[in-house]
Amino acid sequence: MKNLSLANIAAAAGGQYVGPAEMQSFEVTAIESDSRKVPKGGLFVAIKGERVDGHKFIDQVIANGAAAVLSEIDLGEKPFPYIRVGSSLQAVKDIAEFYLKQLHIPVIGIAGSVGKTSTKEMAYSVLRQKFNVLKTEGNFNNELGVPLTIFRLRDEHEMAVLEMGISDFGEMHRLAKIVRPNTVIMTNIGYCHLENLIDRDGILKAKTEIFDFLESDAHIILNGDDDKLATITDVRGIKPVTFGFAPERDIWADELKSLGLKGTACHIHTPVGDFHATVGMPGRHMVANALAGTAVGLAYGLTLDQIKTGIEANESLSGRFNIIDTDRYTIIDDCYNANPVSMKASLEVLQDGANRRVAILGDMGELGENEKALHAEVGAFAAGLNIDAIYCAGPLSEAISDEAKKTATPKDIRHFATRAELMEALPTLLHDGDTILVKASHFMQFTQIVDLLRK
Repeated sequence: MKNLSLANIAAAAGGQYVGPAEMQSFEVTAIESDSRKVPKGGLFVAIKGERVDGHKFIDQVIANGAAAVLSEIDLGEKPFPYIRVGSSLQAVKDIAEFYLKQLHIPVIGIAGSVGKTSTKEMAYSVLRQKFNVLKTEGNFNNELGVPLTIFRLRDEHEMAVLEMGISDFGEMHRLAKIVRPNTVIMTNIGYCHLENLIDRDGILKAKTEIFDFLESDAHIILNGDDDKLATITDVRGIKPVTFGFAPERDIWADELKSLGLKGTACHIHTPVGDFHATVGMPGRHMVANALAGTAVGLAYGLTLDQIKTGIEANESLSGRFNIIDTDRYTIIDDCYNANPVSMKASLEVLQDGANRRVAILGDMGELGENEKALHAEVGAFAAGLNIDAIYCAGPLSEAISDEAKKTATPKDIRHFATRAELMEALPTLLHDGDTILVKASHFMQFTQIVDLLRK
């Protein structure tokens, strides 16, 4: 890893190197906090977690070939080098900031309440048509996950697309200090983490901390259709590029044609020309992601043909509106996470499904004191759609079913106290040929429902 000698790591982390003098010039091959993933020559970061203390695995990791350890504990004299730090988590962030500066590559930071991952995937799919790009994998978007993603960068990478997630004030500022993005893409300001951020104005304030470390030549790409983001017209002299569905946006789309669950065809307008594209996942929000991908592609010199190819090559991820066809059902696996905005968007798309359309919904977390009202709002919305059945599980989602039942439209609407009770009932509720949306916050573990349906 470029310039990541043990001496430089110790200096970047503000730590104390302990070990043979001749090893200080050794450059580590990787940096990992998971003891199972540390390769030969790598640095193991021992972190005291809520359930597991990484320091317990130090001897095992060294025996498996790790070169050195980052430790919050004084290990005394050891036959291997280690770096003593006050906080392993803070050290990881400081080392990642140092390492990223050694690579001199553009970094695209993806932020927003909803759609960060799907936008990240779209940006990656577009940019990889011209560059060797590294992207965030899984949910590695917090103050540990972002540094670990940065540590995956190597000399051959020409660009990084990093998802940046927060739940409180100050977190985005700390992430931005590490990443110092050359380009920021902001998807929207929705209803997430309200227990800390209070309201959408608080969310806007917290998310826009991402601008704290921008250089004067940075790019800012915003969803111009979001009422909160639309208030950002200048950031220290940088004029944002906007995308959306109105001609007033810098990059916009019209002529949307639903292809059912196979996606949406659209016409994309840009300052340098127009093109037709087919977005391979259904929903207006996925077209918005394509517009964000178009904007970042233009920012880095891609042709319209390259951008179109990238948009049409984009694929869904497990748990992120992943469509699964079985011999009995069409399953829309969208159960990685949920909030009112994303749940409404998914319910709208469910209407494009064939045969009987079934929504299996669970609780949405981190919505603050108005959580019941926000669940009820989703229920009222769902009741007005062309959906045949709504099956809910969880204490909060009872408000979804109660509100949905108030409509005069006849539907099969049921609530179950737990996920297990719902799963027990599903075999008698579902019909062959059903199109089934599975959507809830991650803590509800609705992946178990998806696994049941697949079997």
